Amino acid sequence: MRILIGAVGLALLAGCTTPGDLLKSSPTIVAETTKAPKAYALCVLPEWQEHQAGATMSETLTGYRLISSAESIGQTNELLEIKQTAHGSEVRLYQRMPGITMGRSKITSSVKNCL
Repeated sequence: MRILIGAVGLALLAGCTTPGDLLKSSPTIVAETTKAPKAYALCVLPEWQEHQAGATMSETLTGYRLISSAESIGQTNELLEIKQTAHGSEVRLYQRMPGITMGRSKITSSVKNCL
């Protein structure tokens, strides 16, 4: 029984994904918009919060960052980097498992619709 509990614990820890881990992978969406970073972030955030109550927005040195995570298991599912450019913003969406789209349509559609 102890071995089973230990194996489950290790499996849960192995599945943890942090924002830094996501940034090491290739973005699933890269786009540009004429909107300022804050305006774009405020467009996307309500959609993310509707999908994932734990979605958060924070200001960075170059723009804004949105994170959607499953806090109960310490896992970041999506990360949206919004950086100021000369003509608006550059947007990069990173996803934990980009090949799995089930339940993520609101996340990706909000990123695209707010452009």
